[in-house]
Amino acid sequence: MEKPQSLSADERGRYARHLILPEVGVEGQKRLKAASVLCIGSGGLGSPLLLYLAAAGVGRIGIVDGDRVELSNLQRQVIHSVEWLGRSKARSAASRIQDLNPHCEVDVHERMLTSDNALNLIRAYDLVCDGTDNFPSRYLINDACVLLGKPLIYGSVQRFDGQVTVFNRTPTSPNYRDLLPEPPPAGAVPSCSEAGVMGVMPGLIGLMQATETIKLITGIGTPLDGRLLVVDALTMRFRELTLRVDPERQPIRSLVDYGQFCQPESITVESPLIPSISVIELKTLLDEGAEDLVLLDVRSPSEADVAAIGGSTLIPLAAIESGEALEQVRQLTEGRRLFVHCKLGGRSLRALQALAGHGIQGTNVEGGIDAWAEQVEPDLPRY
Repeated sequence: MEKPQSLSADERGRYARHLILPEVGVEGQKRLKAASVLCIGSGGLGSPLLLYLAAAGVGRIGIVDGDRVELSNLQRQVIHSVEWLGRSKARSAASRIQDLNPHCEVDVHERMLTSDNALNLIRAYDLVCDGTDNFPSRYLINDACVLLGKPLIYGSVQRFDGQVTVFNRTPTSPNYRDLLPEPPPAGAVPSCSEAGVMGVMPGLIGLMQATETIKLITGIGTPLDGRLLVVDALTMRFRELTLRVDPERQPIRSLVDYGQFCQPESITVESPLIPSISVIELKTLLDEGAEDLVLLDVRSPSEADVAAIGGSTLIPLAAIESGEALEQVRQLTEGRRLFVHCKLGGRSLRALQALAGHGIQGTNVEGGIDAWAEQVEPDLPRY
């Protein structure tokens, strides 16, 4: 952290409600001005986090995000607006921050965090906030912060639930590998795009991340170091779990291939046992009116209510993997060719692998209904 700088008259007026807090005061506000925070992701968690860090007067904010703004983002990613649809999320977020507080210096890193760039990007900041939504990114961010000795403010959301904590505040603090030593099996924890998320949940958790960040910078209060706060919004209950360092955990010595680390060998999209077909090829078959074709949709009923491919039959993945729907699938596919789709192609692959274990063969639709909406039926809603 840089040496605290003086506050201008404009800044003293802007941050007046901070300055009259004895716990913050002028010195605390100077620390905020001198601090630098890297936010990885400017989506659901990153939106409130970035807005409130900027409003609080953090002097330099870095944004790492290689995505573009999509319509389905706007339900929860409140830093973005309709005018930024199809454009860079990182630049959209930076523009909003500049409108909110021109005293903030914003670094735009219009890329995804990788093992090749993580150390160089994170090294330049005092603290790191994890606003990502996938396990490879979480392990990568954690390991890079451990190697560099940077505090990490972690948050995650799914459906109506959320978690927040502070990792790596000191050399003896827990880190993400103490919470989750190994990644769960592929597909065991659905992403927000598969399971959904109540729009306010990232806001709630992102604000808590911002609170912990401000506390760490100013040195006030008791941080969530060694404590995991778990939120259930449906019952509006908060639970606190104790996190301890696992004495048997292997030390982190270098960054690895996190995609491979989080992808068991038994489930790979490139599996040679499961043939695949593009949505364009599927459209051709459907247009030809092939009567020996069955198109199976393994998404959830709520997803099918949003969008569906005409003529498909809905049987959720859970019913297939449990064996409940095996007889139904057998009857549907008797003497017919089976094609299976989901949203993106992962769940349909799992369904086909489960069916193959019972002697039912089929073809995976690459990219699922998302690719169908993009390449075949542009009026179909994407979610």
